[in-house]
Amino acid sequence: MTSDDGAFEGTFKEMFRRHAAGVAIITVNYDGVPYGFTATSVASLSAKPPRFTFNMARSSSSWPAVANTAYIGVHMLGLENQELADRFARTKERFSGDHWAHGPYDVPVLKDVSGWLIGKIQMRLSFENNAVVVVEVVEGQVGEDGSPLLYHSGTYGQPVPLDYEI
Repeated sequence: MTSDDGAFEGTFKEMFRRHAAGVAIITVNYDGVPYGFTATSVASLSAKPPRFTFNMARSSSSWPAVANTAYIGVHMLGLENQELADRFARTKERFSGDHWAHGPYDVPVLKDVSGWLIGKIQMRLSFENNAVVVVEVVEGQVGEDGSPLLYHSGTYGQPVPLDYEI
C-alpha cells in the first residue's frame, strides 16, 4: 500500500486517539475582535529563548486572525476547565461572559486557568491545509497547581499516578 491511497488514514487517526494530549486554548485579538479555539497540539519548542508551537487547520475560522496578527495567547487548562474547553471547541459564543479580559498586547486572557503565556509569533509554516505556528513568549502567569486536563480517545480525562516507588 502506498501512503497516497489513504490506506493508513484510519490507523493514523486511531493511533492519535490513543495518544493523550494536554488541552489548551489559543486566543488572539484581530482588529479588535477576540478569537480563540481549543488545541491539543501545543508543545514546548525551547526554554532559551522560551518558545512554543501549535498546529492548526488553515480552514479554521480563527486562521485569518492567527495569520494576520503579531501576538497570541496560550492557556493551559486544568481538570476544572472542561466546560471552557468545550465552549472554545464547540460553540461560537466563546467570549460572551466574564471569563476573560484583555491582557498584555490586547490578547484575550482567560480567567481561572492553570496558566497563560503571551507570545510574539515568530513563524507560520503552511503545509497544504495546515500550519505550524512558532511563538516566542513575552509575558505569562502560572495559576493554581492542579490536575491537568487531558484529551484521550475522544474524551477528557486526568492523569492518574502509578503505584510505583523509587
